[in-house]
Amino acid sequence: MDKTKAELLSRTVQHLDIKKFDFVALVEAMQGTAFQARNLGRGADIYHAMLADTACGVILCLAGSLISAGLKQVILDMINHNMVDAIVSTGANIVDQDFFEALGFRHYQGSPFLEDTTLQKLAIDRIYDTLIDEDDLRVCDHTIFDIANSLAPRAYSSREFISEMGRWLVQQNKGTDSIVRRAYEKEIPIFVPAFSDCSAGFGLVMHQVAHPDAHVSIDSVKDFRELTQLKIAAGDTGLLMVGGGVPKNFAQDIVVAAELLGAEVPLHKYAVQITVADERDGALSGSTLREACSWGKVSVVHEQMVFCEATIALPLIVGYAYGKGAWQNRTARAYAHLFADKLPAATA
Repeated sequence: MDKTKAELLSRTVQHLDIKKFDFVALVEAMQGTAFQARNLGRGADIYHAMLADTACGVILCLAGSLISAGLKQVILDMINHNMVDAIVSTGANIVDQDFFEALGFRHYQGSPFLEDTTLQKLAIDRIYDTLIDEDDLRVCDHTIFDIANSLAPRAYSSREFISEMGRWLVQQNKGTDSIVRRAYEKEIPIFVPAFSDCSAGFGLVMHQVAHPDAHVSIDSVKDFRELTQLKIAAGDTGLLMVGGGVPKNFAQDIVVAAELLGAEVPLHKYAVQITVADERDGALSGSTLREACSWGKVSVVHEQMVFCEATIALPLIVGYAYGKGAWQNRTARAYAHLFADKLPAATA
């Protein structure tokens, strides 16, 4: 491989716009087939049912490399059209990928067959067939450092800190097509339970070293408490889960947490999970939603596992629900209002 850095970082990843296609007829046809096509069709129908149920709050869980893979616009359309009310995610999607692009940087098309030792010398990071300029990623780290330096020293939930990131983007007039900014403007809370496991972690480490006696920290227990508070207020809820891991478990656990606090809350009424993980090894990412019922987390009436790669399944499921149009009867829940420390949002 003798290409230059500029040559390798020349073809940007393009974000898929579900509004340009009619997914309804295709997905309805898939509902009459078999295997994962039928499962996907049923999952899409359950997500549509979540949106048609106007008493149901919708929680989107995001794991895996999604924004870097071209799914940012799909999630933005969910935000812009009241198809999601709260987000639980990995830090990579929210910080390293969405906030990163809000700063003006991009992800690039590459290949899984590139020589990684050469990429390392060129300061290029690889996510399977996607490339990132490491120098740009360092700017993202330092921007988190600057935001942390601007805040009063105390413990913050990840939701609070991500809200500050959204506020910063508005103030800097950046990222009008950013998930972080649009969620802030729409008062949709974003939770990242493992917030330090991304560029935010690097920025916060630098911040705490620079301010050892009075600094910002992230309180994951506060995250858990706040999302549990959201469940208690919402009542009926539905989960659309992309991947598994921490976001999946975190969102499912709030039913049990609410009960431990003495609140009578229903199991998650609807649940759809998109995953390629196998359930046979007992790992969380592949554990079925029916298994989650045994833990008192998810109802088995409206649940569906879709064993499919997310860049294929998510546009089909969301595109189908968008085409069916139940979102037009939903109103924004603005769950950020639930929290006493909520900061004023910009005009949407």
